[in-house]
Order: sequence, then C-alpha cells, then structure tokens
Amino acid sequence: MKLYLHHCGIVCALGDNHQDILHRLLDKAETGVLPTDAWSNGRTLPLGQVTSALPDISDMPLSMRSRNNQLALAALTQIRPALDAAIARFGADRVAVVIGTSTSGVASTETALRQFNTDASLPAEFHYGQQEMASPADFLARVAGITGPAYVHSSACSSSAKAMASAARLIKMGLCDAVLTGGVDTLCAFTVAGFSALESVSGSLCNPLSANRHGINIGEGAALFLMSAEADGTGSGVTLCGWGESSDGHHMSAPDPAGGGARLAINQALQRAGISAEDIDYINLHGTATPQNDAMESRVIHDLFGDAVPVSSTKPFTGHTLGAAAAVEAALCWLAMQDKDNAQGRLPPHLWDAVADPQLPVLNVVSRGQQLGRPVRYVLSNSFAFGGSNAALILGRA
Repeated sequence: MKLYLHHCGIVCALGDNHQDILHRLLDKAETGVLPTDAWSNGRTLPLGQVTSALPDISDMPLSMRSRNNQLALAALTQIRPALDAAIARFGADRVAVVIGTSTSGVASTETALRQFNTDASLPAEFHYGQQEMASPADFLARVAGITGPAYVHSSACSSSAKAMASAARLIKMGLCDAVLTGGVDTLCAFTVAGFSALESVSGSLCNPLSANRHGINIGEGAALFLMSAEADGTGSGVTLCGWGESSDGHHMSAPDPAGGGARLAINQALQRAGISAEDIDYINLHGTATPQNDAMESRVIHDLFGDAVPVSSTKPFTGHTLGAAAAVEAALCWLAMQDKDNAQGRLPPHLWDAVADPQLPVLNVVSRGQQLGRPVRYVLSNSFAFGGSNAALILGRA
C-alpha cells in the first residue's frame, strides 16, 4: 500500500508559502535565523522566528486560542481545499488528525504568569487548556470538521516524525482513509531557557558538523500533510514509503554515542521502504550542531551510507523547531522533490563555516547550487530526540 503525501502546508522562518521557501532554501541559500532577545530576557540569540501575519482565531473557544494553534491554522489554510475534498469523499469520521508538538501553548501560560507575578491576577484571555499537548489536534479537528481520531505525539524532537508514522499505521489498519498529519511548535521562553541551561544554545548561527560547532538555534514552524492511500491525480507524487522508530533510553538528553537506536530506526525505514542504502539520493541530517549529536549521527551515516550520498542539515535555515522539526524538514524535502519546481534535483545546501571536524568521518556535504541533474527520487530525514527517541522517515517518488 502506497501512502501519498498529496499536499503540504508549511510556515517557518523561511516564509509562509512554497515559492518563497524554495527560493530562500535552494536559490539564495539564505538563513531565516536572526538575532532577537524576545524570548531570552535581554540576551540576544539567533532564533528561527515566523514573522508573517497569522490567522485570527478569536472566534474559537478560549481554551484553543494560542499562537501555536494560529501557526497550525496558517499551515492548514494552504491545503484546506484538498482536506475539504477528502472529508467530502471519505466522510468526516474516516479522516484523522495526528500532530507532533512539544510546547503547544506554553507561551500563553508564560504571559499569564508574568501578569500574575505583577498583580496576582491572570489575564481574561488565558485558559489552562491553551498549553495542553492535545490542543493542536483538537483545534485542527474542530476547524476542519473532522470527527475521526485526533491526537498528539509529544516526544521532543521526534514528535512529528512519530506522528506521521502513526498516521500511516491508521491508514494501513483500515481505521482511516486520510490523515491530516505533521507538527507545530512555537517559540517560548521555556524552551530557550531550558536549552540554555543545558549549555546547548549557540550565540551565533548553528554550525553542524563543524569543528567550531557549539549548539543549536531554536526555531518555530508548522508543517502539515494530507496523507492517504489513494492517488488522486492532483497531489505531489510523493509518498511516505518508509519509517523507523526506536527508543534506546541511553540518557535523558544525550544520544547513545554508538548510535544503536539511530541505526535501528534508519534500517527499519529502509526495510519498510523496500530499498537499499544505495537508493537514497539525499539525507536530511538531524544535524543539531551539538557536539554529541553530530558525532553520533555522522558515524552512523558513514557506516550505513559511506561518503557518497549527499547530506545536509537544514536547521541553520529554520532553527531547530523541536516537536515540529521532523515535519518541517520532511516538508522541505517534499518541496525539493517537486518536479515542476526542481527538475534538476537541486539539494538543500549545508550552511556552515566549512571547517570540518577532523574527529568525524568525512561525509558528502551539500554545497550551494549542488544538484543531481535529475529529479530527487528518495530522501531520508532523521530525527533523534531526548530520552533516546529516534525516528527516520523516507520519502519517495510515487
């Protein structure tokens, strides 16, 4: 059974439409990560902020009014006609919503607590439900009129990869005919302070694989796909052909240096896709620019794929969008796989200082303007999260 990713909505630091995002990613190789102190209490940090206007949701129940849900709606709006058509075709009860997030509406709670600390009152526009993890799925289901299963995965950086794998299982089990799936996460002081406390935040643009790397840039974004097993003739021609998941539980925040769980997830994805390592045209690295992640991931990739397959991390373009990262990065791969926009197979470049870490194996790092000379057929996208929650997605041409 093929699982088509018919349509994709994406909003991130690179923009809020396909054309602008592709132009900044492939043509200009221009980062969307810019310095701000909006979430770091006077400390300027480079963050991947969405700056475009977001939809008004003031007509929604108070418990659902969060910036996180506004961002989710912005992505949904891009694919709403296709989703409406799927609901009309299959029935609202045969369509599901499965979303990944890690912050949900925590930023709303931060705002409320700042006021509470000042005058011991909570804002009238605050509701505890705004920060509940289930909120994005409940919100999207309500907006779209979907009555099938609606739930959220929250496993840090692998959240939306696991959501997409879960969506695939719903269809394969016959519980749904179509699924709205992906991820959304928004910037908040909680995550910026948390990663700062771990000494994992970079004060400059993140620098994956470099000898000079020293941490992540946090970002925000949303990416949603309409997934079904039916080729409708109007979609992208891209499928989710493989996925793998593992949990090595090595450490609360550090990856297993041997990469056992990462290796298992990638091998599962290849096996499920029915392809070999040699078939992969491009690998979107988890590529956080933290010392331990890049060391682990580069060794696993070199062991499984050698030094021939092109690789890059797109996090210097968008920031690390945490629970939305896997979906946002899958969406960037999805865009690069569109024949009409990228017939020559231009690949997302690796933004870094080109000072390779001599302690890491040599990989085929994508340079600006690098292309395959043909459409992209198969891509692997990795997501490795806190607690050893590992996920790998393979997108392929239908």
